[in-house]
Amino acid sequence: MYFAALLARTEDGWEASDTELDDVETLADLADLARQASPEDDIVLVLIEQEDAWFGVVRVDGEEDPRIYVSDAAAAARSSYGEILLTDELLGREPDDGADLDSLDLDGTEDGEPAASDDDDDEEEASSDEAIAHGPLGDAEILDDLGVSQKELRILDAEDALSAIAEALGASEVLETVR
Repeated sequence: MYFAALLARTEDGWEASDTELDDVETLADLADLARQASPEDDIVLVLIEQEDAWFGVVRVDGEEDPRIYVSDAAAAARSSYGEILLTDELLGREPDDGADLDSLDLDGTEDGEPAASDDDDDEEEASSDEAIAHGPLGDAEILDDLGVSQKELRILDAEDALSAIAEALGASEVLETVR
């Protein structure tokens, strides 16, 4: 089960809103959604968790590039919401430009290449999971100036991380209203 919320810092404190990520396909979409939550260029945090598996924090400061922290990259990689956060840049790999459509047959294989069997798909999926290490990934200093040090962030348990972050920010009550 997933939970996602936006926390926007305003002059009056933190405001929380429950958010649906069904229409979010990219990190840019997520950043745009966060910017809509704050008419000013205030800090907006997108908090995402998959129960007992991983959590992620995306910080959007005005028009700056979003900053990302994921508690367990390998677990997040197996999640549709996690895949949004695990950009090529964050993973330290070259952007995937996609396949060259001219060299593909109609079945999606390259010219002269046999179609992959289901076993090959399973092996490919397993090797892509292995390429992403278990453990935290991203900007561990994402909340330092808000009262959550990188050490505190890294030791948070996925089960209660968002509540602990909200408590440290003084936003636990507003987060619980949307939970």
